[in-house]
This record gives sequence, structure tokens and C-alpha cells, in this order.
Amino acid sequence: MIDAALQDRRVVVCAGAGGVGKTTVSAALGLALAQRGHRVVVVTIDPARRLASALGLEDLGDEPHRIADEAAGPGELWALQLDAKATFDRLVARHAPDPEAAERIYANRIYQHLSGAVAGSQEYMAVERLNELTEDGRFDRIVLDTPPAQNALDFLEAPERITRFIEGRGLRLLMRGPSEGPGRLGWKVLHVGTTTVLSVLERLTGAQLLRDIGDFLRDFEGMYGGFSERAESVRQLLRSDEAAFVVVAAPLDAPVQEAVALAERLREDGLPLAAVVLNRMRPAPPDGPVDVPALAALLTAAGAADGGDLATRAAAQLEEDRRLAAADRRARDLLVEGAGVDHVVEVRELEEEPVEVAGLARVARELVPA
Repeated sequence: MIDAALQDRRVVVCAGAGGVGKTTVSAALGLALAQRGHRVVVVTIDPARRLASALGLEDLGDEPHRIADEAAGPGELWALQLDAKATFDRLVARHAPDPEAAERIYANRIYQHLSGAVAGSQEYMAVERLNELTEDGRFDRIVLDTPPAQNALDFLEAPERITRFIEGRGLRLLMRGPSEGPGRLGWKVLHVGTTTVLSVLERLTGAQLLRDIGDFLRDFEGMYGGFSERAESVRQLLRSDEAAFVVVAAPLDAPVQEAVALAERLREDGLPLAAVVLNRMRPAPPDGPVDVPALAALLTAAGAADGGDLATRAAAQLEEDRRLAAADRRARDLLVEGAGVDHVVEVRELEEEPVEVAGLARVARELVPA
């Protein structure tokens, strides 16, 4: 049972292919945990704003928003959408040596680009936000909704990539400046052969590019160590017994294959795979032959204009439903074998997409039966 697998897990990370209902499952898991008395925050780092829609909200911001609904039961359900720049700004405010340094960093063009547009900043700030929330005394459970499978675990690698960059030899030389011992060589190398390029860039952008880089590195000096420490803290948390990864799939070839690949990668990386959820499973109709003539007679007696045609089409639809349900069961068996798990948690396909808390409550009951 998934509730047993998630017991005492402080952080639950949901990952899976796009379009399988991963955000809905994340929100429903959060609701199920709240119903059991926990104070839960559901966090999405997926740039798509599906979490707000699933909760029946027009929008979500970077600050936790409480979902006031009786369905949350004795606990509390909160939600937020990661804002990478807002998280980066808070990081600077906390760790800059003084308010003046923080203001200089905010105004720096390099920082503005790095915090708002550079590839990897979204994933790195997801780690920072997770670190903030684990230190926030308001929540005892965090459910993390990740981007689609091909990017699902990028946030785990982002701190290491950024740490390698900020600890790199070239950057350390630049940080020493143009007149500080051995760093003069690095500064000289930067000048040699690039002056023309930089002057062209400065004319095109209207910015003193080299000065902006130097100011950014100087103002950030002393803050780099904290990057590595916080990233390592989150990395250790996600490898511990306090974390659980839930892989979400749908009974289709591509999502099943991506789920299997995710499960394999989690094991390779030493991350705790707690459960695999197979969403939108079609129920199997009863077995047995259909007596079309008898059904046609009943339909005609009930007033159907063409009971025979209606009975024939109903029998054909029943056979199609059986075929689709059998295909879903085969996908389930492939997923169990490929992911190396004893079973998967099945969520039945609902008649309509679950939205708002009432719809999520139906999914929560599928995930964690009362």
C-alpha cells in the first residue's frame, strides 16, 4: 500500500512522463496526507501551471497558499509554484554580506540574466526552495511535482553543475581580479584576444560587459560555499529514509518505458523508489458472451427504435472495452517487471478530468483507500 510506503517520509518526489496525470497524482497524494493529519505543501517545479488548475485556482505564486477545503480533513493542504527568480532573490537577501551588497547584485545585469533566463537556474532554485521548505517549521510533509520525465531529475544534477562552475579554476582566477597576484594571468588572458569581441558586445548591448562580470563575481564572493553546502544537504535528504520517490505512468507504451527508465535511474543514483503509480487504468468489464438477440428483444420492448442495431453496437463496444482493459493489464505487467517492483498502485480512469479538491479527493481514495 502506498500509505505504508510513504509513512514517515518527509519529502515525496513525483516523477513521470508528460501527460500521465503526474501533477494530479501529486496533488491527490498531498490531499491524502493532509486527510491523515499532516501539514502538507505541494510544490511544482514544472513551468506549466497545471497544479493551480488541478486545485481549482486561477494561479499560484511562490509563497505557500493554503487550500481551505473541508476535504483536507484534520490536516492542512498548501501549494506553491516555484518562482526561480524570487527564490534566487531570497537567497541573495539571506547570504549577502550586507543590504548594500544585495542591492548591487540585484541591479547587476549578469545576475538579472542568471536569475531569470539561464538554463539550469530553474532546477537549481528548485533545490534551494526545497531546502527552504525543509527548514520551514510550518510543514511536516513536502510533495514535489517535477517536470516531464526527460527533465524530471535535472534538479538533482543542477547543484553539482553549478558547483563545478563556481569552483572551476577559470572562475577562481577571474574572482581574484586584475591586480591580485596569480589572478593577473587569468585577467590578462581574458583581455588578450577578446578585446575586440567585448567591444563589439558592449556596442551592441550598451553594457560594459566585462565590468558587469567582474562586479557580479566580486559581490558574490563569500556566498559560493553555501551553494555547495545546501545542495549537499538536499542531496543527502533525498537519499535518506526521510525521502520517497513515486514514479507515475499511464498504461501506454511510451509512458511505461519512461517509467521503467526512471526507476532504473533512481536505483543507480541511490534514490529511494517507494512506489509506482499506474494512472488512468480502464476497468475490465465482466467476462462472458453477450446474447445479442435477447438484448435486442429487451431493448425493443423498452421502446428502442432499432433494438437489434443497438444491441449489436453495444456488444461491439463491450468487446472493445474488454480489449482496452486487457491492454492496460499487459502494460501493468510490463511495468511491474521492468521497474522491478512487486506491484503498482492502480488509479482507475475517471469519467472526467479531476479538478478542484472534490475531484482530487476521488483520486486520493484510489491512491490511499480508507
